[in-house]
Amino acid sequence: MKKFIQDFQAFISRGNVIDMAVGVIVGAAFSQIVNSLVKDVVNPILGFVVGSQDFSDLFIVLSMPEGYAGPMTYAELTKAGATVLGYGSFITAVFHFLLLALVVFSMVRVVSKIRTHAEELLKAKEKEEEKVAEPVAPPPTPEDIELLREIRDLLKKEKA
Repeated sequence: MKKFIQDFQAFISRGNVIDMAVGVIVGAAFSQIVNSLVKDVVNPILGFVVGSQDFSDLFIVLSMPEGYAGPMTYAELTKAGATVLGYGSFITAVFHFLLLALVVFSMVRVVSKIRTHAEELLKAKEKEEEKVAEPVAPPPTPEDIELLREIRDLLKKEKA
């Protein structure tokens, strides 16, 4: 049992587990943002265009309980014990999933472009620093060449 506890502590203290926990927490906060986007921005537009913000009232009654007649909502029918095929709730869930996937995809794409652009700027800056860091010697002038010849000749005379 002691070995199990030690292994568990080692597992929990690894960086990737902590990173995962942070990701879950940030994901939960992000989920609230996306839910607000769907509920407060997209659904009113959808309601204006289609005529309904929520499709959960789209259903087919498969069997009605005894004694109930007339139109009822999905919630009332299921509460009364009717067998109801609620395809509208499924459509709403699929729509919300697709919207969430679109938002996440868009954010990942924007972050990826920003990261790529930042890396390119960093590489360009490093190349500029390399150019500045390496001083380039100017080509020798005729006076420099003449002076070097004189020094060479003097060294030859001293050796001889």
